[in-house]
Amino acid sequence: MRLGRTGLMVSKLGFGGIPIQRPPLDSAIRVMHRAFELGINFVDTSIAYGDSEIRIGQALKGHRGKVHVATKGSWSSQEATRRTMKESLKRLEVDYIDLWQFHNIRDIPAFEAVVAPGGAFEAAQEALESGIIKHLGFSTHNIDVAIRGVESGLFETVMYPFDFIAREAQEKLIPLAEKHDVGFISMKPFAGGNIWDANLALKFLLQYSNVLLLPGMERVSEVEENIGVVDGIWEINVEERKRMDEIRSNMGSRFCRQCMYCMPCPFGVEIWLLTYMKNLYRLWPKEQIVSGRFDDAAKTGALCTKCGLCETRCPYGLPIREMIDENMLYHEQMKREN
Repeated sequence: MRLGRTGLMVSKLGFGGIPIQRPPLDSAIRVMHRAFELGINFVDTSIAYGDSEIRIGQALKGHRGKVHVATKGSWSSQEATRRTMKESLKRLEVDYIDLWQFHNIRDIPAFEAVVAPGGAFEAAQEALESGIIKHLGFSTHNIDVAIRGVESGLFETVMYPFDFIAREAQEKLIPLAEKHDVGFISMKPFAGGNIWDANLALKFLLQYSNVLLLPGMERVSEVEENIGVVDGIWEINVEERKRMDEIRSNMGSRFCRQCMYCMPCPFGVEIWLLTYMKNLYRLWPKEQIVSGRFDDAAKTGALCTKCGLCETRCPYGLPIREMIDENMLYHEQMKREN
């Protein structure tokens, strides 16, 4: 498919770079090589995703000419933008980045600061002119920011959450992106790990001709399963649609999308982890959660004063204080059973 006015011809299925941090390095490279072998030619990551860029850089050796590389970085200032671009080039071990994106522009005031004279956008323009980035986009969890960015004419791509549970983008944003020839990249097609059925998750998105699917993958079997869906029949049958509706109804809206708007907590609570804890146990080896950095982060729940500031920031209206309590209890239970 053509990724909007970037003109990049990309595989319908891209490769999301968050989960590739989890397996051993040699396994991670094997997963990415299998993806390349099966025709995936778009890889997305961020300087904020641990060592993801470094791992992708290792896997790209010998494949760079066949793979479009996208990453994301800071928009807080011109200096931060230049610094994160330079660091990403080094970590990825590449001379240029095919698509560089401002990472998670949180709200309209932040967007206006990015594009204002003297803002981070000017640093990105410099990078475009020098050739170290070829195309420019942005990611956000805020629908108003997404719409503003698409309508601005300043960006070639938008990355926004879209799946059969969170369908906010389908009514206006996706048609708007198509109208303005802005490439639409579907962030979190599995609803941040809340949808387990690849067939349902991907089939829903395959109904949209201008949407690039970007699931994270960490196993060869996942790559092969996802490619199998894309290479199969895209039509959704009655039974599949019924199952989607059931899952959507059961999930409701009470789950964390990891947008991070709740952060930082003035008291040091790692809210992002404590609202997502049960998914972490599904996604990561248990031994890595019950001790070490995840456990250290979970312990910060004891610092919560129940002030509720995080809930005023949450764009999804989640009962964060309640979820923190529930997930702390769940984590302690898992530790006892370990």
